[in-house]
This record gives sequence, C-alpha cells and structure tokens, in this order.
Amino acid sequence: MALSKPSRQDSQQVGNRPFRPPLSLPYGAFSRSWRSRSWLAQRGVGLFVVGLVLSALLGACQGLRTTGNGSIELTLASFSVPKIAYRAIIPKFEEKWQREHNQRLTINQSYAGSGAQTRAVIDGLEADVVHLALGLDVQKIEKAGLINPGWEDEAPNQAIVTRSVVALAVRDGNPKQIQTWADLVKPGIQVITADPRSSGVARWNFLALWNAAVQNNGNEEAAQAFVKQVYQQVPVLARDAREATDTFFKQEVGDVLINYENELLLAKLKGESLPFTVPPMNISIDAPVAVVDKNVDRHGNRAAAEAFVQYLFSPEAQVEFAKVGFRPVNPEVAQSPEMVQQYPTIAQLTTAKAMGGWKTLQKRFFDQGGVFDQIQGTAEKS
Repeated sequence: MALSKPSRQDSQQVGNRPFRPPLSLPYGAFSRSWRSRSWLAQRGVGLFVVGLVLSALLGACQGLRTTGNGSIELTLASFSVPKIAYRAIIPKFEEKWQREHNQRLTINQSYAGSGAQTRAVIDGLEADVVHLALGLDVQKIEKAGLINPGWEDEAPNQAIVTRSVVALAVRDGNPKQIQTWADLVKPGIQVITADPRSSGVARWNFLALWNAAVQNNGNEEAAQAFVKQVYQQVPVLARDAREATDTFFKQEVGDVLINYENELLLAKLKGESLPFTVPPMNISIDAPVAVVDKNVDRHGNRAAAEAFVQYLFSPEAQVEFAKVGFRPVNPEVAQSPEMVQQYPTIAQLTTAKAMGGWKTLQKRFFDQGGVFDQIQGTAEKS
C-alpha cells in the first residue's frame, strides 16, 4: 500500500531544514518523542555553547603567562654568548619585580645561535623578549609580523644592549707578530674564521676586514682584493664561531683566529691563556633587544617584558654584561675608571648602520651571488 505524503503540519523546523517524523509513528508517540528530542537538542546546544565559552576561557588562561597564585612568566630567547651574564642579571630582575609589584616573576630562557633563534621565534617559539646578534635577525621577526615597526626606538641606545669589537687571537708569544689586519695577508699566515653565509659572528668579521681595507686603500676594488686574499689564507671555513674557536684552540690549526673580543675576554677570565690583539680600526658589534609584541599581547605580560628590556640598560645589568666581556652601552658604566681600563677606546670605530644598514649589507655581501660568493668563486678558480 502506498504511503501518503505527510502534510505541511507534520513538518518541524530543525535548523534550516524540516524534520519529518516516521509516517508509521502514532501521533502521540511522535509528540512525546519530539518533545524529548527537542529538549535534548536544546540542552545539547546549551552544553555546546558552554563548552565554547569554557574553551575560550581556557585558551585565554593558557595565553596569559600567569599561574593560579598570580605569578607571571616571561620567555627570553637569546643568542648563546650572553648566557653567562643572564645567570646573574635575571635573578636580580626577578627579585626587583617581586619587591616593586608584590608579584612573583619567572623568566624562562632559551639560548642558541642567533639565526636559529630567529627561525624558532618565527616558527612558533613564544618568546616575549629577544636578544640577538644581528639587527637583521630582529628585522626578520618584524617582517614576519611578530614585532611592531619602530622597535629600535622603544629602548635606550637604539635598542643596542650589548656591544663588542673584533679581536685577533694568536698563539702563545705571538710568534708571527700579528697585530693588525694587514698582517693577515703575510705569506704563510693561516687565518681561522667562520663562514659568513652561515655565521653571524663571521659576518661581523668580514665587515671589519672590508671596512679596514676601504679605510686604508680608499677604494672598494682594493678592499675586495684584500679581503679575497685573507680568505685565500683560510684553510677551512668553519660553520660557526664555536667551530672556528675549536679548530684554533683544540685542534691547534692556524696562526690567528678572528673572533669577538668578549669571547676572548671571557676565556681569559676562566683562566685560559689566550693572547689576543684588538686592531685600532674596527667595527662595533651591536646586538639588539626587542619585545615580541604579538606574543606579549597574547600572553598579557607586556608591562613585565618592557620593564625587563629597560632593566638590561641599567648600571646593574650593564656591569654584569661587562664582567663577561661586553663593552658597556650605559654611559655611566662605560666611563667608570675600571671600564675605561678594561676596554680601551678604539681609534676608528665604525658601525653596521654607518656602512649602510643590515638590509643593504646582507644583500650586497652575503646573499647568494653577493660579494662574498664572488670572492669565494674567484678564490676557488685561482
């Protein structure tokens, strides 16, 4: 027997489509069943909405770097070199924050190469503050949309929080009499340095060489010839500064190592005998600090992050940086008799900014096909 088509009154609206009961179901049974289903549906929708609200609140709580007792957290992502200084600086700031705000603050720390930290933050490491070896690395995080433009103006000293210069480490007694950049191209001298295509430290080394050659010879053609000759005397390009240091000291390869002054001073403080010289024509190795705006806004800890950045420029923090080999950027600390004696003035000191800025320098010298590739290509064919 054919079933009759349900009437319009038999249809119930559920969402945007009609709900039609089974035609064989008695009306009373359907009515009771539908009322039950309607109540369950309403309850289900209510529970679903409550679930969404709770999920949102939970997500917000996870985003905020706070705990149940009202404490707050920050995460610092830094290149490896300042790690020892932060061991002293961070507890002092945590104590200061507790004293002034009656709130416990914990600063989590992450250390790696500057380039690696840059990639990690862009890829999702939720750092609230970054302290990196190159302004270019902070600019990359800015380009990724995590740091607001103008970050250089948000801290003292254009956000440069640690500073060093390039030094030349030599063998005991300096048997090859290496004092200046020109000595690096003497016949038979082996120079140890890292590859500027993979190492931030090595880029500073390259720029120091280039600047000295331009200043001495007056033109860039002569500078390129000089820098090419230096790299021809490099037996093997290390991947990074640590590998270059190990090659020179542990494997005892080479006559001179190009490295940060602060690295060599720190080694000296540890009791290692590492004679070195600082050429009078040099470059300021400037490492910036910045708040990662997108992360602090999500975590709700901007006030603490900004206060921490400001504290890094204080005399207390700058003294700790100076103890491990960094030249102070705070004028009060830099001009103290102790610091003047430890860090003699560099006669001719340039900066990456004076040489055109990191975007220009990276594209010209270190990108594929840039000056360094040209030098290496020419050197390999020689």
